[in-house]
Amino acid sequence: MNAKEIGEIRRHIAPGRCAVGKVYGCYVNSAKNVIAYPEASFGLMSNEEAETYFDLLKKPLTGTPGKNLRELSFPSSEVMEGDAHGLLVSLLRTNLEDGKLREEFFSRVIETLEPDGYNVLILLAADAYDVPYRAKDDEVLPDSSETVYRYLLSAVCPVKSGKPVLGYDSDEGVFRSRTVNQLVEDPALGFLFPAFDDRAPNLYGALFYTRDPARKHEAFVDRIFHLDAGMSAPEQKETFSGVLADALGEDCSFEVVQKLHEDVREKLLLHKESKLPDSLALSPDDVGDILRESGVPEEKVALFRERCAESFGADAPLDPTTVMESRKFEVLTPMVKITVDPEFSSRIEARLYEGRKYLLIPADEGVEINGVACRIDAGEE
Repeated sequence: MNAKEIGEIRRHIAPGRCAVGKVYGCYVNSAKNVIAYPEASFGLMSNEEAETYFDLLKKPLTGTPGKNLRELSFPSSEVMEGDAHGLLVSLLRTNLEDGKLREEFFSRVIETLEPDGYNVLILLAADAYDVPYRAKDDEVLPDSSETVYRYLLSAVCPVKSGKPVLGYDSDEGVFRSRTVNQLVEDPALGFLFPAFDDRAPNLYGALFYTRDPARKHEAFVDRIFHLDAGMSAPEQKETFSGVLADALGEDCSFEVVQKLHEDVREKLLLHKESKLPDSLALSPDDVGDILRESGVPEEKVALFRERCAESFGADAPLDPTTVMESRKFEVLTPMVKITVDPEFSSRIEARLYEGRKYLLIPADEGVEINGVACRIDAGEE
């Protein structure tokens, strides 16, 4: 799923738009014991309450693809015979009306929970979206549906005790300390099934959400999808950095890494201007071309491609926003950390002065020290 398709479903999940009639829940305490199986009918709740539920349900469709949002792909064997995939399809087919199937799903989620001392609310909802036809000029034509996208949404939300606050007691005319016992927080994880690819259902895919990109929730992904969680976004970035430094060795110079970041940033900007819906993907060969242009010997470029295949899989595309830092250019030394807008990264230069290596940064004006504006008086050249 690309960002455009994710956004289309997220916008659809709202009162008066989607066909979700009920949201089913399972409330679990920190010992993994079920407290209740709450059910909420949207036709019987206030608009404010409905909005709150919808905000929780669509939260697993927010964040950055490749970081908070990861696509999961089912092999044919799992789709044809897998128990995990079979349960999801059965829940979808029965529109969540089979209580035994719901309890089986909740039971599997509970097995994987790491409550960390707090309660958890598991939410599950089903919807049917009449996908409107989109013309070549990207105009959506209402009442022109040719496809019905039936899908499940699930959100796993921590429930924590609120802090004491002052509240006004109108009967006594004073403010008193009050505590809301249990507050449902934004989901820590969740998913959409099946995937919405090319604006149509894809039973071979799912979209998995994690609020913290560093957490893979391996047990959950294995139990609910029977799939390997793969590398988290931070792990991908760390692995790529290690492969680059290891393969290039002494040729991994400041100038080479600087040019790599500048060229990748340029590709990202051009991709954004193109308004293509899919995220930019680079192959190890694409990165190898940049390294070659920077003067890296051919044998080390080949070694880089080989190590990428070992770490990420043969012919696996690399998401530059995940494996590299695209929003800032940061240089770290044992004494100093320098953070620069990527647009101005080329202004940092590596210099050798009186036998020592320095980083040179222009500082003609606009210099501040701890918020105090000052000028640099370095004397005449």
